[in-house]
Amino acid sequence: MTTSTSSPSSATVTLQQLAEASSSHRHGLQQALNAMITTSMQTSVNQVTENQVPENQVTENHVSLVAHIPFHQFRLDSRQLATSDVFVLLKSQIPNCQKSRDYLYQAAKKAAFILSEIDPIALLATANVPPHANIAFSSDTTESSAQQQLTALPCPVLYVPNIRDFLGDLCQARLQYQQPVSLPTVVAVTGTNGKTTISQLVAQLTQLTGMSSAVMGTAGNGKLGALVQASHTTGDALAVQQFLYQMGCDGAELLALEASSHGLDQQRLQGVPVSVAIYTNLSRDHLDYHADMTEYAAAKAKLFDKAHFPDLTHAIINIDDEYAQVMLDTAHASDLTVWTYSLDASKTATFVAADIKPSLQGVEIALRVDVDSTDCDGTGLGGKKDGSINVVSPLLGRFNVANLLAAMAATVALGSDVDTDIEPIAATVPKLQGAVGRMQRVPSNNGCFIVDYAHTPDALRQVLASLKTHCKGQLWAVFGCGGDRDAGKRPLMAQAGLAGADQVILTADNPRTEDPNVILQDMQSGMSDEQYQRTHIEPARQAAIEYAVSHAAVDDIVVIAGKGHETYQEIDNVRYDFDDSVVLQHALSNAGRV
Repeated sequence: MTTSTSSPSSATVTLQQLAEASSSHRHGLQQALNAMITTSMQTSVNQVTENQVPENQVTENHVSLVAHIPFHQFRLDSRQLATSDVFVLLKSQIPNCQKSRDYLYQAAKKAAFILSEIDPIALLATANVPPHANIAFSSDTTESSAQQQLTALPCPVLYVPNIRDFLGDLCQARLQYQQPVSLPTVVAVTGTNGKTTISQLVAQLTQLTGMSSAVMGTAGNGKLGALVQASHTTGDALAVQQFLYQMGCDGAELLALEASSHGLDQQRLQGVPVSVAIYTNLSRDHLDYHADMTEYAAAKAKLFDKAHFPDLTHAIINIDDEYAQVMLDTAHASDLTVWTYSLDASKTATFVAADIKPSLQGVEIALRVDVDSTDCDGTGLGGKKDGSINVVSPLLGRFNVANLLAAMAATVALGSDVDTDIEPIAATVPKLQGAVGRMQRVPSNNGCFIVDYAHTPDALRQVLASLKTHCKGQLWAVFGCGGDRDAGKRPLMAQAGLAGADQVILTADNPRTEDPNVILQDMQSGMSDEQYQRTHIEPARQAAIEYAVSHAAVDDIVVIAGKGHETYQEIDNVRYDFDDSVVLQHALSNAGRV
């Protein structure tokens, strides 16, 4: 994640000082640190004792080493390590012992000490020391030799297998030690689709109602109007905590962030004070990482577990989704206030879009609020029990109604009590702006041209279904699939496009290290003759966009899907400048359609 962060003072600190300075609400951190110091010290004592160092010397030395070594900052990337920093060695999602060993030896040259999630004895016993280590050891790989190698390193290595359970708290404690700041209240959004839009809507709604707000996620990180592009939806634990701290320094009162399944599974959000958690939906994605949809859902459900996020008060859950019950069960088990939302007027939910009137200018919603369906006290939001209010939204698409309901619910949840008047919140909705690259209309003097991030079969289906109701002519869909990702969704993506659009153009997305033609072949698997007849294959994305612009009629709608806000195309590990909206604007201009 690229962001400007405030660094702690150049003054050093020790683990013992952090443990002692931990405030009452971080009592768990104090316990974790004390346990880590004790366990690591004992491990070190055992290791050195086996090398026949006097026990009294061992104890004294290692107490000092473990608890009282001064250091500057924590680092998770050995390339960023400065002298007297602490390096945290985490397990890779793709096990590579050689790389982990290299990181260990490289870090040991500068680090004050190393906290390792990996058993260093087991790691060092798997192979010889790399030549660049400049340390002479026996060539055998026995446990004894590994212990000798570990003891001879320039700095202590502490084995902390549960480091992720408190790493976020540890990083934040270090940031707060020199300069305490108040952290913003956090609203976290998880689900396959809708995270970016909802997080930005929450930030906009809260800002319009008087709070200073920021966002963190796929479309960028920062205060509204000053976002910096992020490399990951959810950054690593240190990056997350640094950004949270920086927003506190900048006076942000509210942070709306996207919680990816990877981030939740890898505990990158540990220590983040999430107050309100939102669940959108679950559809096929990231099955190159998760074993199946059950595991994928379980990762998302962690956001609603107070064991992971002890500051949680509210869960806001889309009950129209088939995996909603997983989230509901977890939220109820954590004794959260649970509010639900739905686009189905026949369902009992806290926030219901009882009537939806879409247009290409937005949508008009009859919003019904029913607190009797929730854990609330039965008084109506907005002063009306089972009341209905009119909401006018500039956001295109039926699915954006669901996103808006979630954002409004979160804004209400942030109020002082459940009776917070929803009408002032509803009154701000016409001022909202859609997230960049999410149902983003690119101006033209004829035809309708949309750029959207839809990169899953379900998201593409929703976008096309929403636009189909407005389309007088033909609906066009231009999209591809990313390389080095779940290949199983490629034909599903093509079928989603063919089911919803009249004309389909298959093209490259981010091929990464794969051949774009192979990806396109995968997408065409299972197509019928009729489907082939209304499918155009164009591997070059710019040419595909230009083809759509030159062939679409005046009453047609064209959707360029898959990349949305992204300003690059990744090919063979190189990122080239490529912005769908910019390429589309140029194509429209060259075609005389603007």
